[in-house]
Amino acid sequence: MPTLRLALAQVDPTVGDLTGNARIVRDTTRRAADAGAQLVTFPEMMLTGYPVEDLVFRESFVRASRGALDQLAADLDADGLGDLAVLVGYLDADGPSRMSAEADPQHGPRNALALLSGGRVVTRYFKHHLPNYGVFDEDRYFVPGDTLQVVRIGGVDVALTICEDLWQAGGPVAAARVAGAGLVVTVNGSPYELNKDDVRAELCARRAVEAGATLAYVNMVGAQDELVFDGDSIVVGPDGAPLARAAQFAEELMVLDLDLPAGTGTPPAEGAGMAIQHTVLSTELPAAPAPRATYGIADRIADEEEVWAALVTGLRDYVVKQRFASVVIALSGGIDSTVVAAIACDAIGAENVHGVSMPSEFSSEHSKSDAADLAERTGLHYRVQPIAPMVDTFLANLELSGMAVENLQARVRGVILMALSNQEGHLVLTTGNKSELAVGYSTLYGDSVGGFNPLKDVPKTLVWQLARWRNADAKRRGETEPIPANSISKPPSAELRPGQLDTDSLPEYDELDAILARYVDGDASRADLIAGGHDAAVVDRVITLVDRAEYKRRQSAPGPKISPKAFGRDRRLPITNRYREA
Repeated sequence: MPTLRLALAQVDPTVGDLTGNARIVRDTTRRAADAGAQLVTFPEMMLTGYPVEDLVFRESFVRASRGALDQLAADLDADGLGDLAVLVGYLDADGPSRMSAEADPQHGPRNALALLSGGRVVTRYFKHHLPNYGVFDEDRYFVPGDTLQVVRIGGVDVALTICEDLWQAGGPVAAARVAGAGLVVTVNGSPYELNKDDVRAELCARRAVEAGATLAYVNMVGAQDELVFDGDSIVVGPDGAPLARAAQFAEELMVLDLDLPAGTGTPPAEGAGMAIQHTVLSTELPAAPAPRATYGIADRIADEEEVWAALVTGLRDYVVKQRFASVVIALSGGIDSTVVAAIACDAIGAENVHGVSMPSEFSSEHSKSDAADLAERTGLHYRVQPIAPMVDTFLANLELSGMAVENLQARVRGVILMALSNQEGHLVLTTGNKSELAVGYSTLYGDSVGGFNPLKDVPKTLVWQLARWRNADAKRRGETEPIPANSISKPPSAELRPGQLDTDSLPEYDELDAILARYVDGDASRADLIAGGHDAAVVDRVITLVDRAEYKRRQSAPGPKISPKAFGRDRRLPITNRYREA
């Protein structure tokens, strides 16, 4: 039985950075070669980054992707790495996009995977199953492939697949069994959701058994706009048992030896409704250097730690990839701004985080002292800018009352933040949580001001859980707890009028979040919610607020997705919409 030394590169590409992504491939392949690897595989659309969205429609970008692939093959060979087999995802096309009048339904842009070796592209595989749900629009962009590529590497038949090919039954995985593949390699750009790692592990086990082959699943890490990628690459045996598993939210190079069945003869030309194309790269490989390469199974992490890591990763990559050097946050001493500040300090370092306390005449003493306490605990930059004189100037020239005065305070704070952003180059972080966004409990162009929102997909109740977890984690490590205890324990308030509390306008957050989880994430009806035990008057109040706030959400800043249905790409409802639950 041949032994193949496999390397799975769990890395962080950047969309559009063809040169930088190719450099990651070259550098990582060198490390894999130094470890004795014979097959190195990178994530889905590694060369272009993922997802590329409407860049697919730019023919210049498609040409650049194809040219970068050919150049990468030549560069790997010039680097002395031509003996390795390297799998790299990229954007290809064998015809114009569907947006073109000349489009052919059978040809067009392709989500592609190339095998590079000996300075050339040995074979190309086109993704067969194209997801068209949630955050995915691949049926808009790509034409599906209809041919499974099986490559004999060192005598082992390796079937090539891409992400969604694994998530749907039949197709490439079933064809791999017909082809007698000993190894199925799946390259992925699988976005993070809470507890998705459990779903992936079970899926990989089921598909390995279906294929009757060892299955290697490599996923990217990092973030792209609102999507976070958590890695969690895994290898499972043909019986579904895990053989190796990488950590989440960390770049890793998994190198391990796999004893795999030798391929014999030529696979059939078709199976499971797909054509099967067989390419022989090598029938034997030199023995990998001793000792035998093994890789452990990384421990799983608790839910709060997992979410925190996703939020830190999402913010860090957004700041770095957008080439900001620092962020600025309005610090009210409340739980949301405090948690955002702690996330920012973990993501880019406290020295790059600027907090601004902007007290009004209604700000409590504890709000000001809690904000200062946070700054001292974390070491972030801190300044105080009272807003009362600015608000008074507005009111002296514009007659306002009631909610208009409340919103004016929020908008003055937004003006200050954006002025500091313009003056000092900071990215403004907004701090509204998913619960507030859902019901429109925010001021447009006020507390909603910002370029990125780490809590956009985090319900209020989870914000409190995260704060408690982060403090407990710091205590466990012997570090200063970053979040003041009073910020966690005090009742939440916008402090825009005397004695104001969130519960003046909203149900208790435990009840609100339970309703939102079913109505927003689960698309439950009014009748479903009432049947689930919620008071009819409360249900009517909440769903009315949610439906009316769509225009506000459409203007909100991007933020990392952590749930099955985040606002934005996941949930797309018309702004003008007169349908109401009855």
